[in-house]
Amino acid sequence: MFAKSLQALSGALVLILAAGTARAADLNPAALAYKAPDQLKWRDPTGAAGINQAVLVGDPEKPGLYVVMNRFRPGNFSRPHFHPNDRFITVIKGTWWVATGNKFDPSLTVPMPTGSFVTHFGKQVHWDGARDEEAWLIIVGDGPATSTRVEEAK
Repeated sequence: MFAKSLQALSGALVLILAAGTARAADLNPAALAYKAPDQLKWRDPTGAAGINQAVLVGDPEKPGLYVVMNRFRPGNFSRPHFHPNDRFITVIKGTWWVATGNKFDPSLTVPMPTGSFVTHFGKQVHWDGARDEEAWLIIVGDGPATSTRVEEAK
């Protein structure tokens, strides 16, 4: 059932992202909903946060399907952590750098260029971020999307 929901949601996301050039008067709101980029509600509206997020569908803090867009500013990385459930990530802009394990060392990261698809498996330690350029991601998961930090290796 989650896979079917994910397929339907993927189609809806394509429409949401592509609809930015359409006029609202041309679209039947019973058929689809969309948000242009300037209508997204970022958690940090100033854009100063190292990692910023806009919720596209659902609520990542509650049980159920959610879709968020994360934006990593250059030079920002998460620290080693894990999530309770699998998460499915598509890089939509820039290069996102990923690593596994509890040793935080940006030289150990592997680049995921625009168009890459990554699965973070639940309860497995990873960390990630952006180096020299912004990285934008679409993350799909089953909430709640908690994050548990782990003790870092020296």
